[in-house]
Amino acid sequence: MAFRSPFAIPRQLLVGTTSLGGRSAISSRLSCNQRGLATVVPPVTQDATGSKGPTAMVFMNMGGPSTTNEVEDFLSRLFADGDLIPLGRLQSYIGPLIARRRTSKIQKQYADIGGGSPIRKWSEYQCAEMCKLLDKISPETAPHKPYVAFRYAAPLTETMYEQLFADGFGNGKGGRAVAFTQYPQYSCSTTGSSLNELWKWRNRLEGKRANGGSEPAGAIQWSVIDRWPSHSGLVEAFAQNIEAQLKTYPEEKRDQVVLLFSAHSLPMSVVNRGDPYPAEVAATVHAVMQRLKFKNPYRLCWQSQVGPSAWLGAQTSDTVQEYVKRGQTDLILVPIAFTSDHIETLYELDQEVIHEANNPGVKRAESLNGNPVFIQALADIARDHLQKGELCSRQMTLRCQGCTSERCLGQKKFFAGQEHASMVI
Repeated sequence: MAFRSPFAIPRQLLVGTTSLGGRSAISSRLSCNQRGLATVVPPVTQDATGSKGPTAMVFMNMGGPSTTNEVEDFLSRLFADGDLIPLGRLQSYIGPLIARRRTSKIQKQYADIGGGSPIRKWSEYQCAEMCKLLDKISPETAPHKPYVAFRYAAPLTETMYEQLFADGFGNGKGGRAVAFTQYPQYSCSTTGSSLNELWKWRNRLEGKRANGGSEPAGAIQWSVIDRWPSHSGLVEAFAQNIEAQLKTYPEEKRDQVVLLFSAHSLPMSVVNRGDPYPAEVAATVHAVMQRLKFKNPYRLCWQSQVGPSAWLGAQTSDTVQEYVKRGQTDLILVPIAFTSDHIETLYELDQEVIHEANNPGVKRAESLNGNPVFIQALADIARDHLQKGELCSRQMTLRCQGCTSERCLGQKKFFAGQEHASMVI
């Protein structure tokens, strides 16, 4: 089975390319509000005496088109990102060409899952609900204000930043913001790309730090939650969803059901550079299985690989087909690297992998979406981060062993802060 994903690139367009980044066009605040989709955040004032609040909580993710009309813009931004899809010196030409060629096919896929991606709906809901909990469990940093910054779809990073200004953060008023990645496992192509984009727009809109490391007067003070692959709340949410699906099998067969943890794959060129993503995904899987007391056999597999280059395997689709052929027809797919439903779960797993398996024993565990255990986990992660006062994790100060990107180096030094910038190597 070949998944016709937004990332499917014609072979002839990938030959002899190297990495080069791209840029997005700024979206207006008004257009977001006219569609009735933007998160409404009341203005705040930085005058809380004796308090560390208010605090902006910014969820970062890839995003997805909310309607089929947004697909081409989404693909254009996606193929312009050299961190995610390196197309070389001709990226600004090749990217839009691929986007135009792919648009009609991808529009059909989004139409098949209801007319658009639900990722914005879930991201805004999760962030808003998390902030309500944070106001109770971390009152000293309250009020907590929810924001979403998508890499390739509305609301874009630059739109989010302008909204922060409008709501009383930065632009001479100071204030604190936390960039909270919604990729639990760190990859340079996902969290790294989102942080590169945030760093770019921060510098453009608020000015670069002075040589002495000092911030421009009244700039937003940023910190980053850059990974959380084995947090107990995340693990519990996954485990409960798996247990719920296991209960749909006859009791005498439950322990024989194979759990197939599925995560978005990476090109082997990225893996061999030293990207931490495969190890962190494996850490999540092991923690979940430990919580489940290893009652079921399990495997980790990888989905959505495209193009002619080598990708991390084994492929989810091939794994399911092979096990069914061998007579193992009781399988549960677990989307272990996604925090909500989107095209990779609703179309690739549900409408391709499971459909082509053509067996009632092949099922999928529910995505995290509005799971209250998961939302509590988000609040606990954020509270711990705020209480510790860390700017980022120690892991973030290490670049990949084979990294040569000056942009990555600069971004990491910025988010590590003046005190720890020397640790970034």
